[in-house]
Amino acid sequence: MKKSVTIRKATRGDLHRLTSIYNQAVEAGLRTANTRTQAPAERKEWLESHLNSPKHPVFVAEDDVEILGYFSISPYRKGREALRFAAEVSYYVDFEHHQKGIGAALMEHALHFCKKEGLKTLFAILLETNTASIALLTKFGFEKWARLPNIADFGGIEISQVYYGKRI
Repeated sequence: MKKSVTIRKATRGDLHRLTSIYNQAVEAGLRTANTRTQAPAERKEWLESHLNSPKHPVFVAEDDVEILGYFSISPYRKGREALRFAAEVSYYVDFEHHQKGIGAALMEHALHFCKKEGLKTLFAILLETNTASIALLTKFGFEKWARLPNIADFGGIEISQVYYGKRI
């Protein structure tokens, strides 16, 4: 079932909700490399860095009630001028709103924004077990570019990290 959403740039007032959504992925395990939940104060610097960068925002998808998910565009190796047209993308959707088109809506919006801003290469770094994210990336033309075997360790369970990329 597709859900109707509005997409906008994140604001400081969104910090608690963005942290809550991120923590769902941490608590679910094997979806992000963090192994402990984060407090909003720990995520504040991350959000501020995006609010202060017009080319690297965080977009939120919301309905009439709440934020349902978000998508961040981050500089790749900030300060290295030759890499200025590359960006890392990350996205998280509230677990209650999976399979409702939120991730796809965020991805479409972000791809349009990145192209307009002159970014040429996008990539996502994720755990190989995150099959839902891999499916979304593949749907939008991202390809597997790299695999770092068994680099993540979750209490003795080793998981590979993969890079999916796309030229736009």
